[in-house]
Amino acid sequence: MTAAPTQTIRPDMTMEQILIIAPAAHRALFQRYHVGGCNACGYQPSDTLARVCKDHNLLDVPEVIRTILTAQDMESSRQVEAATLRQWLAAGADVRFIDVRMPDEVAAAPFPEAEPLDYDDSGKYMSLPKDTRIVFACATGDRSLDVAAYFAGHGFEQACALRGGLEAWHTSALARST
Repeated sequence: MTAAPTQTIRPDMTMEQILIIAPAAHRALFQRYHVGGCNACGYQPSDTLARVCKDHNLLDVPEVIRTILTAQDMESSRQVEAATLRQWLAAGADVRFIDVRMPDEVAAAPFPEAEPLDYDDSGKYMSLPKDTRIVFACATGDRSLDVAAYFAGHGFEQACALRGGLEAWHTSALARST
């Protein structure tokens, strides 16, 4: 697991400053408070944390800071290693493995083990049982972590991202074959 940031986060810091210290803060704020995930609940990089809290009626600013400081650990627990996912799939575990890359990216570099995200019917995923184990994948693991955090923010208990994305998946395949 990644250690929590060692620098202090203060209410007078801008979100831009906070995101440098704790890059996972954006996803953590959305997951816990539904802040920053869309235009209606967004904030500007120049907004201070105090301003964001005030704008979104978050009265316990110290608790918001604690949430931010633990975001890196939360993200670490929301990621799955390629080898672990390969074991789940080989064992026939009940897991949805979904490639969240855009259709042109999928066409350029297929990820045959993963189901391409159906961008025309995204509602079908939201209707899955909330305890469904879902592993999202993308090229690097960043975009899929955003998607996993989004799903977790909507109550999906086992939504996670493939750590390192497609690159890690291919590396783990090479490691298995040697």
